[in-house]
Amino acid sequence: MELPGYVLELMQKLNGAGFQAWVVGGCVRDSLLCKTPKDWDLCTDAKPAETLSVFADFRLLTQGLKHGTVTVLSDSPVEITTFRTEGGYADHRHPGWVAFVPDIRLDLARRDFTVNAMAYCPALGFADPFGGQRDLQEKILRAVGDPETRFQEDGLRILRGARFCAAYDLTPESATFAAMVSQRQLLDGLSRERVYSELCKFLLAAKVEDLERFAPILTQVLPELAPTVGFLQQNPHHVFDVYGHTAHVVAACPAELPLRWAALLHDVGKPQCFHVDEKGVGHFPGHAQVGAELAASILARLRAPKAMTEQVATLVRYHSTCRQAKGKTVRRLLRKLGETTLRQLLALDKADGWGKQPGESREVSSEIREFEEELERILAEAPCLTLRDLAINGRDLQAMGILPGKVMGSLLAFLLEQVEAGAVENEKETLLQIAKSRQTEL
Repeated sequence: MELPGYVLELMQKLNGAGFQAWVVGGCVRDSLLCKTPKDWDLCTDAKPAETLSVFADFRLLTQGLKHGTVTVLSDSPVEITTFRTEGGYADHRHPGWVAFVPDIRLDLARRDFTVNAMAYCPALGFADPFGGQRDLQEKILRAVGDPETRFQEDGLRILRGARFCAAYDLTPESATFAAMVSQRQLLDGLSRERVYSELCKFLLAAKVEDLERFAPILTQVLPELAPTVGFLQQNPHHVFDVYGHTAHVVAACPAELPLRWAALLHDVGKPQCFHVDEKGVGHFPGHAQVGAELAASILARLRAPKAMTEQVATLVRYHSTCRQAKGKTVRRLLRKLGETTLRQLLALDKADGWGKQPGESREVSSEIREFEEELERILAEAPCLTLRDLAINGRDLQAMGILPGKVMGSLLAFLLEQVEAGAVENEKETLLQIAKSRQTEL
């Protein structure tokens, strides 16, 4: 296992002072999977005060000192934590007590899953008392010790477990999965910000089987999704229930956060809007608008960033638009929503189409293909879509003696409308002449 030079330097300083030093947790797991770790954590038998002394010449952060953690600001921040055991999780997150211990195996015993309960030291090799390497090779997610106890210590571990399964293609062993489901009510008491952060990581990695397997957990934190599970659409275009279709759409979308959230929530309004026609065919009039309102409410509850909430709600509201818009409608949508949002809608609508039938080829419908071609044609013309694109601006009109206010706003809006419709060229002199003639009419 290859370690970065700055990590080896820190380990050697601890060793030189007579202490053990191990890299531990996620960095070991990722290295064994031939992935580049995002960060490196160390654990040691040095007490916190001794760690501070060893690294007295380094810049340090000490916010975690009472739990035994000192962060050394080297080439990248490295958390160094004293071997510890802990207990008394009254709030299902924070330990009521922490005790420092001399044995790496006791420290690893407090961790969540076997694949995260491994440590490595260049001189001593791996410490893997719970079989994390074996589970990683066999693609198994297994809690360390008793699963229910692990989840009661921190309920977020339930969502973390789902995320690890999605990200590393793991399958939870039976006792671990049973505890994840039976203890899922612990998720209700967690910080909404922590839940949102973990859901984002899960969604970016999720495959169809992950979304289906962990439906009881997702519907615990997103109860608005619960009515979609098992909800038959009674429509010849759909063979899956609403939730099954949703799972396929999420997996078919590019791994971009606004798109994955929009895919997860794009049909959340369907159960409220269900209607069966005289032929027994199911329809969902207005479900996009209802879904957009639900999506905004869900993300606001999770305290998602405002920009994310607004973008996801917009995508949900306008999904399926690309299959319906033609000609001038494409230009109006481009002006209203912008290129980025339209391209995201294209990706969402493509995934929506692919998610309707099992094994359906990844061909794009003729409606979406026509929309995409029209969009590319418009963009190639460098269109004038907003006031910023006009060849004149408010300062030019002021130079003509037109003061800022209603008249100026009306003139600029009229000029933009004429240019967008192709009635006049977007040239400064031409627009100034039109503005002069139009000024007397306002």
